Amino acid sequence: MSHKILVTCPPMLGMMDAFHPLFAERDAEAHCPEVVQTLSVPELIELVPQFDGWIIGDDPATAEVFEAGKAGNLKAAVKWGIGIDNVDFAACERLGIPITNTPDMFGAEVADVALCYVIGLARDTFFIDREVRAGHWPKPRGISLKGKRAGVIGHGDIGRHAITRLQALGMDVIAWDPAFVGQPDTLAPVHAWPQQIETCDFLVFTCALTQSSRHMLNVDTLARCKQGVRIVNVARGPLIDEPALIDALTRGHVDAAALDVMEQEPLPADSPLRDFERCIFGSHNGSNTSDAVAATSEIAIEKLMGFLTHG
Repeated sequence: MSHKILVTCPPMLGMMDAFHPLFAERDAEAHCPEVVQTLSVPELIELVPQFDGWIIGDDPATAEVFEAGKAGNLKAAVKWGIGIDNVDFAACERLGIPITNTPDMFGAEVADVALCYVIGLARDTFFIDREVRAGHWPKPRGISLKGKRAGVIGHGDIGRHAITRLQALGMDVIAWDPAFVGQPDTLAPVHAWPQQIETCDFLVFTCALTQSSRHMLNVDTLARCKQGVRIVNVARGPLIDEPALIDALTRGHVDAAALDVMEQEPLPADSPLRDFERCIFGSHNGSNTSDAVAATSEIAIEKLMGFLTHG
């Protein structure tokens, strides 16, 4: 095979039997290390230089890693999916390594998971499941969603899909996104963060992680929230200051939280978040459907092989 490709994206790795023929058709061979969530910088520094191309998951794709790759065989890379906060694109430009991502993929799939969490927090469905499995028969009193207000943080692909799903439940929806403040054709009224946060019964995080959005939900913004607010995060863990969230959960100011993503992944065994019955946890898995993984992986392969064969 003329091209050796490193794949470190867990959803793609879970379906590699379907993708090996696509690589073979393009005179390439994929290497599939065992990855739980991400590889470490030392692991990547050892691996990446051995390959011509790299399909990146949520790994720490730092300047140090790309420098090691450039010193070896690395010629191009593709970030699988839409999030790019873990990738040093500036280092790639400086080193002359072509790189891109796969934008506008799986917005609907991640929004489906956000909707699942909103309903679960409103009606305690996850708690009921745990209790029934333990031999109990609980009857928790939930809340109706019709007429409640949801605030969606982000009016991008995932945010727009989330807004339409929440509106279909009869919820009143507002949004925050600096790129859309004052725009006339948004799916919901868009404000500057954190305006009107105190009016929301639910906060749903769907936005990108940037320097300005890191810890945007913190002690100060939580203090402005309505008593009993419910929080859903299907975007990036560091959007939320976890110690501040833990304090708000302890005091009951936040009623419940559903976290598909955390500041440290996998969630540490000693995380205080595990002590809250009214926390639902995911495994950074919102995009992982067979349909979406197939579509995104095929695009990633095409983009990477385009770089490698055409320069």
